[in-house]
Amino acid sequence: MAAKPVAKRLVVLVSGSGTNLQALLDAIETAGPEAYGAEIVAVGADRAGIEGLARAERAGIPTFVRRVKDHDTRDAWDAALAEAVAAYEPDLVVSAGFMKIVGKVFLARFGGRFVNTHPALLPSFPGAHGVRDALAYGARVTGCTVHFVDDGVDTGPIIAQGVVEVREEDYEDEGAALHERIKEVERKLLVDVVGRLARNGYRIEGRKVVIQ
Repeated sequence: MAAKPVAKRLVVLVSGSGTNLQALLDAIETAGPEAYGAEIVAVGADRAGIEGLARAERAGIPTFVRRVKDHDTRDAWDAALAEAVAAYEPDLVVSAGFMKIVGKVFLARFGGRFVNTHPALLPSFPGAHGVRDALAYGARVTGCTVHFVDDGVDTGPIIAQGVVEVREEDYEDEGAALHERIKEVERKLLVDVVGRLARNGYRIEGRKVVIQ
């Protein structure tokens, strides 16, 4: 008899409303952890009192908070975050709108296992204003990227990308509607990518991510 698939362990990091977290929760609940390939074992945040943590608590998932201001240095915070995540022994760590840049200690423990999303087609328009920068440049298409995190700003190996057309009316609302369309694609792409990484395994060859 074939062995029962074992769901990979996910720790998800959030900073706000947690809509990407909710997309993952819904996908896992619908398919079941074994069929999806993963289960969320903890949700962490860099601040308390946010909806992302409330979503996890409603789902019965353990949570933790590591605030930068509670530590003497950024490096001390980075080490504390790494310890908190490591306590749950994750196979993958997912940044679901986590708005802090992790440091060397965190990446030493979770490099090659830390998945992030970005609202542009990397390597174009990295940084905190991907949607605004794409509009300012006059791009006709933009989108989102799911990638592994390295020690640069949105420079890690790309796993998958989704394309979103830029419409003329997107310039009238400073990209608000465009950003919402990107978020819709981003949620679906993140759910698909995390599931495939967990179910199939992967390897990183230079800058190329190969899902088995």
